Amino acid sequence: MMKKMNRTKVICLAVIAGMMLSACVGMTPAANDSSVDQKVADTTAATSDSASGQEQPLQDIHSNDGREIVGISMPSHLLERWSRDGKHLKRQFKKAGYEVELKYADDLIDAQIHDIEDMIADGADLLLVSPIDASSLVRVLEQANEVNIPVIAYDRLIRKTSAVDYYISFDNYMVGALQGGYIEEALDLPHAKEGAYNIEFTSGDSADNNARYFYNGMFDLLEPYIEAGILQVPSGQMSYFETAISSWSTDLAEERFSGLLNSYYLGGKRLDCAACANDSTALGVTRAITSDYHKKNTVVVTGQDADQPNLKNIIDGKQSMTVYKALSNEAVVALALGKAIMEGQDPKEDLIEASDWDFDCVYDTESYDNGKIVVPSYLLEPIVITKDNIQTELIDTGYYVIGEDGYPVAATK
Repeated sequence: MMKKMNRTKVICLAVIAGMMLSACVGMTPAANDSSVDQKVADTTAATSDSASGQEQPLQDIHSNDGREIVGISMPSHLLERWSRDGKHLKRQFKKAGYEVELKYADDLIDAQIHDIEDMIADGADLLLVSPIDASSLVRVLEQANEVNIPVIAYDRLIRKTSAVDYYISFDNYMVGALQGGYIEEALDLPHAKEGAYNIEFTSGDSADNNARYFYNGMFDLLEPYIEAGILQVPSGQMSYFETAISSWSTDLAEERFSGLLNSYYLGGKRLDCAACANDSTALGVTRAITSDYHKKNTVVVTGQDADQPNLKNIIDGKQSMTVYKALSNEAVVALALGKAIMEGQDPKEDLIEASDWDFDCVYDTESYDNGKIVVPSYLLEPIVITKDNIQTELIDTGYYVIGEDGYPVAATK
């Protein structure tokens, strides 16, 4: 009974509202009659369609609106590299005259989907998306495709959809290979004997498509030494999923590695290498080593991204290396590609030739199959950073400056 009464009240209110709307329309100047009538008709039609349960097709509201809007969707502002990336991309596109809508989803998949939906509704002309989960954006990107919004997968490949036009990243397999190569050289593995070294692996987020490339690049190089018994893994944890850290979390990496040390490295067993996929996981691992590893040897620790706390650790001898990806160069490629797309071009390798960049970039149409299509990719080359070349590769190039505490901080350009 209560439900019926409430329904009756709603209907009555709707009727009263309709009468008031009619009165207002009657008082509107004649010049505006047609526009008001159209709005009322549109509203009535939308209400009718909504009431009938029919889902209305999306409308292309961006192509001829006189604005050029770039939507940038980043996974999280909590990880230093994404916070830095997003801000730098926004600066570059705004400097080039575009409106920019930048959103961070804080590692929440639903939030990222809603962010992208909002960008579509706001009339975005281009989407740059770094997915939290590589396979979670299929439906929302189909919506973007339906209204002719091109999509660039930025740094992380978007999977299981054909609604991705391009992929910009660094050569992710090379990142892992550089880490593995550093370990090979630091431990002199080609000349080592069986049982010489103990190693433990810490991989990235299994939902991040890049993490598998990092793992494969490193493991493919080190696996022969494991099979030969030169490298041993006391925990037995070697597979990608066994060693993966959700959300690239520093805290989870620290917790897991502390467990390894307290389970497999008691009684004087030596740890020689902690092979970490990136800097946020390496930060957790070095914390665990500091608190729970009691031998005096220096442990080789790898990383990626050149995050500021990790550069400090490299200078202080707690981390051995990081793989640096010049994010400003990645943004340069994104800007050039975005401009070409919005100017109606169909960029391929000619974009690299025309741009004449002072860094290496390769156009790849074979390597990145997302499960639906092979996504045309622009791949940049990363470099190894150690204590010995921080000055020449990061400071002298202007990517970083020395902060008040004497350690490198990212330059703001």
